[in-house]
Amino acid sequence: MGGKLVGKERNIGFDPLCVSYFNRGEYLLIGGSNRVCTLMTRDGIKLGTVGDEQASWVLCCSARPDSSFVAIGCQDGTIAYYQLVFSIVHGLYKERYAFRENMTDVIIHHLLTDQKVRIKCRDLIKKIAIYKHRLAVQLPERVVIYELHSGDSTGMLYRSKEKINQKLECNLLVVCTRHLVLCQEKRLQCLNFEGVKEREWVMESPIRYIKVVGGPPGRECLLLGLKNGQVWKIYLDNAFPVSLLKASSAIRCLDLSASRKKLAVVDENNQCLVYDVQKKELIFQEPNANSVAWNSNCEEMLCFSGNNILSIKASKFPVHQQKFMGFVVGLCGSKIFCLHVSTMSTVEVPLSAPMYQYLEKKMFWEAYKIACLGVTDGDWEALAHAALESLDFHVARQAFIRIKDLKYLELINEFQERQHRGEKDKELFVADILAFCCKFKEAAHVYQKCRQEQKALNMYTDLRMFDLAQEFLGSVDNVDRRALIRKKADWAKNINESRAAAEMYLSAGDTQRAIEIIGENGWIDMLVDVGRRLDKADQDGIGLVAQHLCRLKQLSYATEMYRKLGDEKSIVQLYVQAREWKEAFSLIESHPEFNDLVYVQYAQWLAESDKFAGAQRAFHKAGRLDEAFQVLHQLTLNAVNESRFQDAGYYYWVLARQCLEIANQDETQKVEMIRKFYEHEKYACIYYAYNTIQKYLNEPFTSYMPEALFNISRFLMNETKDVHPKGVSQFAILYTLAKQARNLGAYKLARQVLEKIQSLHVPLRFQGYVGLSALMVHSKPYHDSEEMLPMCYRCSTYNPLMTSTANCCTNCRQPFVHSFVSFEVLPLVEFQLESGISDEEAVNLIEAPTPVTEETNQTRGWLQSESDTFQTIQFDESPADIKDPFTARLMNFENLGDEFEPVIVSQATLQAMEPSTILICRWPPPLRYQFYRNLLPDLQITLCNSCNKVFHVDDFELQVLQKGHCPFCRSTTQHSGNEVNEVTTL
Repeated sequence: MGGKLVGKERNIGFDPLCVSYFNRGEYLLIGGSNRVCTLMTRDGIKLGTVGDEQASWVLCCSARPDSSFVAIGCQDGTIAYYQLVFSIVHGLYKERYAFRENMTDVIIHHLLTDQKVRIKCRDLIKKIAIYKHRLAVQLPERVVIYELHSGDSTGMLYRSKEKINQKLECNLLVVCTRHLVLCQEKRLQCLNFEGVKEREWVMESPIRYIKVVGGPPGRECLLLGLKNGQVWKIYLDNAFPVSLLKASSAIRCLDLSASRKKLAVVDENNQCLVYDVQKKELIFQEPNANSVAWNSNCEEMLCFSGNNILSIKASKFPVHQQKFMGFVVGLCGSKIFCLHVSTMSTVEVPLSAPMYQYLEKKMFWEAYKIACLGVTDGDWEALAHAALESLDFHVARQAFIRIKDLKYLELINEFQERQHRGEKDKELFVADILAFCCKFKEAAHVYQKCRQEQKALNMYTDLRMFDLAQEFLGSVDNVDRRALIRKKADWAKNINESRAAAEMYLSAGDTQRAIEIIGENGWIDMLVDVGRRLDKADQDGIGLVAQHLCRLKQLSYATEMYRKLGDEKSIVQLYVQAREWKEAFSLIESHPEFNDLVYVQYAQWLAESDKFAGAQRAFHKAGRLDEAFQVLHQLTLNAVNESRFQDAGYYYWVLARQCLEIANQDETQKVEMIRKFYEHEKYACIYYAYNTIQKYLNEPFTSYMPEALFNISRFLMNETKDVHPKGVSQFAILYTLAKQARNLGAYKLARQVLEKIQSLHVPLRFQGYVGLSALMVHSKPYHDSEEMLPMCYRCSTYNPLMTSTANCCTNCRQPFVHSFVSFEVLPLVEFQLESGISDEEAVNLIEAPTPVTEETNQTRGWLQSESDTFQTIQFDESPADIKDPFTARLMNFENLGDEFEPVIVSQATLQAMEPSTILICRWPPPLRYQFYRNLLPDLQITLCNSCNKVFHVDDFELQVLQKGHCPFCRSTTQHSGNEVNEVTTL
């Protein structure tokens, strides 16, 4: 088998016996004849050995998944278990942070711009040092010096400058512009980039911390923190170190301020000590610190971290603290460089707290310098206003420029011009500032203190705050105050300051003029307030307020005014004029003497608005039943006379429902009202269906299919056998039926209908068609198409199209149920409840789950018979074997002539029914519910909950989409296919 080399070939110097991945494939563990386990990169670069040399060959090695533990197995049976610890190798100078990754790569991270660059050293990195544009990387056998190629401070392109091919040992490594500094415990060596040692220093105690604080190239200054607490300063071109100060304990961290005047030290006792370098005095100290850093952009600010808390201290103010994870290693403006475990991150910290500390001491320039480092717009605004109020115009100007507030900048320019003109009264400036900040009372007080009452008066006058201006009238002139207020009010009215004028008229006692102004301008809230403040004795004023409120259509407030006067009749008239009938009716409940005043106007308004059903309900609520029926009957007759048959059907339906309500409320009229209910409902159905026939004859086009017209006309023919509603033409019904019967192949029915038409008065324009049709139909076979014959879903009998009965089966007398759009016969069979079963109990039984019995699990059997000459087997179809109790009851009936025998069901039958096949017409009392069984469950049927008419789902949805309501009762309430278990939902 062949293979492909994917990496560089390397000679490892021994025979490998085992290889294993470590740290998710970043490293390799190799053991073999050299008797040690070697850690290498995946490119084959040796990083070190795991543990000590073993006594025999290493035959196997493996790393524990997702951990730093390694197990080694040797030839002599030795098993060793080690934990590998990777130390953090990094360096930081200001905003540049360099750290080791994968042991052989250096990542330089610019903490402000978040740019990163990788340098691959292809060898184990032992130390990293960074300074300005220099980067030093210590490898096992050499030190590589890199130089920042671009002169830009944010450039990230490094290239190799020098290589020191020496094996150097040190604890700390520092790089400068031209030198490399090595620290070995107490010894400090300075090497140039050729590897030549130029200078050496030996300290009294081990060196714990080194920081390069800058300086000319080749003459940089280093700060050393020693274990004995001493702090030394070393210049690379000077062999003699300079002692700065001595702390009480070992140094852990130190930093020098930007001006090099203050030194911050963190000792082993977690104390942050800040010294004056020149005086060598302790300025202050803070506890709980493990690292410290001065703000590189602010001399007076430093921060330190410890105990998961970041502390920011400005000058000698108290420390501001917040939660913080990690070590703070740098502070640049408002950005803190944080080292958490092995990750360096930049945290944005608002410096609002130090800024407000300076503001409290009125140190505005220092607060401004803090704000420039990074605060919110709200903090800038607070600084600007605080400086302005203290008349520090320079800082205020700079702050308002930052937030781009042009109005305050114009004010500051005005103040500076006044200062140039020689104005030096600071309190007057303060008063103007208060007035500009909308602190008018404080400004007026200061004006008065400065004896500038005229300015206060002018201020309130400009603001149209005349009530407050009156406080200064006495000091200006001793004229009559009331006359002056009227004069001011007239002036305000002339300059279209109507509100101020009205307020002044009110304060002067001229109520009538004030109300007129307020009413003309439509200030409702002010008008109401004036009316509420007026005394009851001032009837003219309150009446004027009420009139304006009526004109502005503020009925509730006008009612309040009239009620204050005790004029209930005016309130009723107000509601009637405004057509607020609900409030009017609620009012006459307590004042029945105004009944005629309300109901007559209400009925007339409903009639004018074509809300006749509402008018009828209103009369009914008022107890005037005769007027209610009279109005509705007249509306119905008008609709019939105007050939608005759909409206006539709707009015009859409203009459029917009204009869039902009366029957439920009045026991003495119950029987008569129920009879009228069925009578009016029948007329409503006839007119509703006849509307389609009338439009078919009079309009050039129709949206109804021939089958629908055939069903509607046949329904009307059967319904009008015993009744003859006004406006319903028998000729129109029979003409439509005959025409559609010919088109659909019902020739027998067409001949019978045409013969019947011959006995009627035929309109002149139809005489030719009727005669021709009667002649042509004799050429057709004298029978009807079987597809047109209506089938009874109870007894499965096909009924003739022309019968002497009404809309019911000629065999079992079961009434047909029609879809009230297409009037097709629906597969619904009505059933009634046994005696003793209430409607609610029946609904609960239908909704209850069907119990499983042994009989329901049985299947129909087979009947077998045989003789000497034949043998037969057939399915048992006897009624006794029909397991559905309802189906058994359908089959169990006797033909009693014209008498109809309904299907009576028991509790067991109700419980056995499938809820999804049941439709329930929930009639209100005193009627009982009607129950229908859908014998073809696949045919979706819906029910209107208002009128209890049934429809094909598709037909009903189309009608609702077109009209927005039920086509029969015009109800907009939710319709469902089944109250127990909905078949469909619109």
